[in-house]
Amino acid sequence: MTRPPTPRNHRLLTLAVGWAVSRALMLWLLVHDDVPLLGGGGVAREVQQLYFRWYGVLTQGAFPVDDKLWQYPPGAGPVLLSPALLPTLTYFEAFVALTLATDALILLALTRAGRRPGRSLRGAVYWTAGLPLLIQVPLARYDVQVTAFAVISLLTLARSPRACGAFAALGALVKVWPALVLLGMPRGRTTRSAWTSATVTATAALALLAVAFSNPFSFLRQQEGRGVQIESFGGTALSLASHAGWEGRVRYQYGAMEFVGPYVSSVAALSLALTAVAFGLLLLWRVRARHWTEATPFDAALTAVLLFTITSRVISPQYMIWLLGLAAVCLTSHRTTQRPVAWLLLAAAAVSSVAYPALYGEVIQCSRTGVAVMVVRNGLLLAAAIMSFVRLWRAARPATIPHPSQPVSQPVSVASLPERELSAP
Repeated sequence: MTRPPTPRNHRLLTLAVGWAVSRALMLWLLVHDDVPLLGGGGVAREVQQLYFRWYGVLTQGAFPVDDKLWQYPPGAGPVLLSPALLPTLTYFEAFVALTLATDALILLALTRAGRRPGRSLRGAVYWTAGLPLLIQVPLARYDVQVTAFAVISLLTLARSPRACGAFAALGALVKVWPALVLLGMPRGRTTRSAWTSATVTATAALALLAVAFSNPFSFLRQQEGRGVQIESFGGTALSLASHAGWEGRVRYQYGAMEFVGPYVSSVAALSLALTAVAFGLLLLWRVRARHWTEATPFDAALTAVLLFTITSRVISPQYMIWLLGLAAVCLTSHRTTQRPVAWLLLAAAAVSSVAYPALYGEVIQCSRTGVAVMVVRNGLLLAAAIMSFVRLWRAARPATIPHPSQPVSQPVSVASLPERELSAP
């Protein structure tokens, strides 16, 4: 006699069906990528032409040293070579198939984390429903793979800080930002273990890549030349300035649509200065933080990546994949402070799809419609970043020791608790 399905099994089945249906729709949109409203073929072209071109160079044991579009750390090489694992498919088909597999792996990790006692499946639901807001873009970029490293890094912290550090390091070698997930590690043994593991893993992986490929650090020269992309905060400011008589223009360079003209270099320098300020705020939070919960490392990771995103000279549409993944991790814990931030990020993701690919021509032309869309998208990201940092900061304030006359329900300082309790998410 078979047992009737439990409510939890119903939820898992609904989640699996929702993922399958939504990803089928994303795949359908990618197949019909040549429709003007979906980008006129521009979304898929990056994999079909650019990634495939790099694949040809990488198979020769070298990084694309003379290619200005190559701006990624050496760990990106193995990711772009991975479609060779499916030799019966074309490069494009294999890349998309592996991206979908990685997407499913993220869902599995979030689901397993959400099924633990005291945890929630909201993170898995959020990822399942949130990623399709970016329509077909996630399937044609390798940012899902990068996000997987960050998500798994955070979700393994409870059981193994060393694994957490190793996954963060591997992600940082693919795209630098996953290193930021280590900023929220609880002080003491957990931090030492995670950071030591990250250092050892990064050093060993870099050595291996340096042996396997020539010119592993060629990407640094191309990063130095980056300007102000039209979708960044600086780009939005320059778009508004163009309606007030500024004489700059948009030009394709370094793989993106960037502004050229008066004051562009000053805006780029200001962005870098604001990134330094953001890093300083994060360090100040870490120095002053006294109260850690299981969700603090998750929340700190989202805050850090949000702050670095809004101060970046480049905010490509795929950046939203990172933020959705980290928000999903936060939502696996009932103790997260970032629920309102997660909702803002969903709205920002939806508007991002309007900006790219739907109305990207308007954004390039700095039309009133294009500028309005970017003001809304970046306004949502700014609100999310401010709210995220404020809520993280407030949550880290030490609670007070209760007076004997106070109720026991008053918050108690955790500064003197054993490190084991502080570090266990």
